[in-house]
Amino acid sequence: MGLRLHNTLTKRVEELVTREAGKAAIYVCGPTVYDVTHLGHMRAAVVFDVLRRYLEFRGYQVMHVQNVTDVEDKIIARAQAEGVPTDAITVRYLEDYRQASRALNVMPPHVEPHASQHIPEMIEMIKKLVEGGYAYDAEGDVYFDVSRLPQYGKLSGQLPGELRAGARVEPGEHKRHPADFAVWKHAKPGEPNWDSPWGRGRPGWHIECSAMSLKYLGMGFDIHGGGDDLIFPHHENEIAQSEAYAATQPFARYWVHNAMVMVRGEKMSKSLHNYIAVADALGRFPADVIRYALAAVHYRKPMEVDEARLQDAAKAVDRLRIALASAETILARAGSRSTDGPASRLLRKAAESARTAFTAAMDDDLNTSSGLAAVFELAAEMNRVTDQVLKGGTDATETTPGLREAREALRTITAILGLRLDSAADEDLARRVRDLAVSLRQEAAQLFSEQPGQTLDEIVAFILAGREQARAKRDFATADRIRTRMAEAGILVDDLPTGPKWRIATDGRRPTADASGPRA
Repeated sequence: MGLRLHNTLTKRVEELVTREAGKAAIYVCGPTVYDVTHLGHMRAAVVFDVLRRYLEFRGYQVMHVQNVTDVEDKIIARAQAEGVPTDAITVRYLEDYRQASRALNVMPPHVEPHASQHIPEMIEMIKKLVEGGYAYDAEGDVYFDVSRLPQYGKLSGQLPGELRAGARVEPGEHKRHPADFAVWKHAKPGEPNWDSPWGRGRPGWHIECSAMSLKYLGMGFDIHGGGDDLIFPHHENEIAQSEAYAATQPFARYWVHNAMVMVRGEKMSKSLHNYIAVADALGRFPADVIRYALAAVHYRKPMEVDEARLQDAAKAVDRLRIALASAETILARAGSRSTDGPASRLLRKAAESARTAFTAAMDDDLNTSSGLAAVFELAAEMNRVTDQVLKGGTDATETTPGLREAREALRTITAILGLRLDSAADEDLARRVRDLAVSLRQEAAQLFSEQPGQTLDEIVAFILAGREQARAKRDFATADRIRTRMAEAGILVDDLPTGPKWRIATDGRRPTADASGPRA
């Protein structure tokens, strides 16, 4: 069997059978750009980034579409509060979202449609709904008539007869039924608006995603994703208007929803003022740590974010980084010499077991938490073997074939989770260590006669070589100062009988902002 995903529409975990064999078409509801990006937004981004990466790993050709909502009530309210045009708000906060996504290694979508650039498609869709009797004009507002669709509520279980205005249903004095929703809103002073057959106005939120997903993916695309707070009314209404418009089903084959990020038992949100901005979190933790924390919990389980969880994630990432860094050290020591000794064979077996267990876990509804258990078993075996080599108990050459295979397995698996782990990927850390190398060369030219390299591994090796010269001259005070300054830069050094062993500090970088908790 292949990948199985929980389908909110059927309430079951089902095998993924795509519209076209070997291809997967995904639409994810993207950001409404009116404020800073917080960890709650990034959970959805990370979840569907992992899904995309895993589909590609399994051989699918993925088409990933994610919209930008740049026409919406909250954006208008923010612009009016600041006294600026709406596009000043959307440009500012879209860039904030993109910066957060880049920092957390979220791949950009193949297509990123903006609502404001697809008004003609929305108007055409609304016209057809009105012509078919599924929508009606009410004093310049156009509403979708939910009574015309007997299957309305099939995604969320919310039935029209049980809904009333105000209970997650927008009010409207000209509605025929409280559950009817706006697909077009008449123009109000100071709001962006466009010409339409019903007068000047702007689209409703729900019609935006329907029009854009159908334009780029067509009816019956494979996966529609988003947070579970969008199931009703947004996704329910998308289904209703899209299936009425196309006169066929399904709008999307699989509906995949991630649970929310929580703070002290409440959903992280701007309205509750309990959010942690991504920029603030990045001031205290490396991107890999935040990414790990967001990916480690199964996507359908609510995720509580606090200092303890992020510290635990930092320790977990450190274990993985140490496994890779130690492997690189041993492989460099062995050079071209290679023997498939007992340790090597154990590592090859561990690598194969990890690949098998990780794939089985991910096939089971993207069970990242179980998949990570396999990752850490592999990392533990790698660390056990490399420690034996560093302590002189095993010859480096007897580990190399298996160690290379284990290293590649660990890199492949963690890349699916979006973790970079390559120490050179942390540009801030690399910059600090490079600055330290330049400073040390100026201060102690007799110890640092060569030029430092380019990668973090090369720069650290350069500093350690100079430190070893100081130790050889019994200048232990200088050696200790160098080690202290390396620790301040984020690199910890352990002096072992076989030579120094370095690792990235657990926190990965020095604090630059106060992100100890959610904003008040």
